[in-house]
Amino acid sequence: MATGRAHRPATRSRGIPEATVARLPLYLRALTALSERSVPTVSSEELAAAAGVNSAKLRKDFSYLGSYGTRGVGYDVEYLVYQISRELGLTQDWPVVIVGIGNLGAALANYGGFASRGFRVAALIDADPGMAGKPVAGIPVQHTDELEKIIQGDGVSIGVIATPAGAAQQVCDRLVAAGVTSILNFAPTVLNVPEGVDVRKVDLSIELQILAFHEQRKAGEDAAGDAGVVPPVAARKQQHSTGSADQGPDGDVPAVMPA
Repeated sequence: MATGRAHRPATRSRGIPEATVARLPLYLRALTALSERSVPTVSSEELAAAAGVNSAKLRKDFSYLGSYGTRGVGYDVEYLVYQISRELGLTQDWPVVIVGIGNLGAALANYGGFASRGFRVAALIDADPGMAGKPVAGIPVQHTDELEKIIQGDGVSIGVIATPAGAAQQVCDRLVAAGVTSILNFAPTVLNVPEGVDVRKVDLSIELQILAFHEQRKAGEDAAGDAGVVPPVAARKQQHSTGSADQGPDGDVPAVMPA
């Protein structure tokens, strides 16, 4: 099996848009579930619904892969799994290092989905000397002093940072200097990297804050509805429909009324 250093995914050279690349894992997850149920074919509508996108967008995305399905039959599930896996580089062996083996790092190390998706945890690394040699998910933790040697020895091109924010940039710099060109960052900070290095950030607190915003908005709408208050957007629509004399050229109340 090819290693991560020997080959790179072909998506950029084939001109596949980044937005499409971001949706390919969603399609692959839905297709894998169908494959596990021995479903041979799937329509674009069914697959789009399972992936959470509309069918027109799905068909456009698949056209970049050169896959158009068969009218009246749909898409071959196993072939699409192979096609998308190949485009994402998941038919290769990608060695990954995880730096920062606290609660989050240990949870990532124990995640069973890496191996089935083309990723091999090559090493677990932590700055605490007391962690050195301790097994996590069957892998002995190594000290950060070994970082460069591990990366170069295993041909690692993907690093996962699960350290506290204050240590993340220094770890990032060392990873990049040693040859890592893709980083998954779980630390709550923005990393500065040179051109040619890809960073994907996962911040659970930000995602929760976004959900809190939506919950607050829904609660406000419910309260307004209970009190019989018409929300501002609805009020503007009512004014537009009744032809209020105070409307601006687009049907909204002007920000500044004429003298």
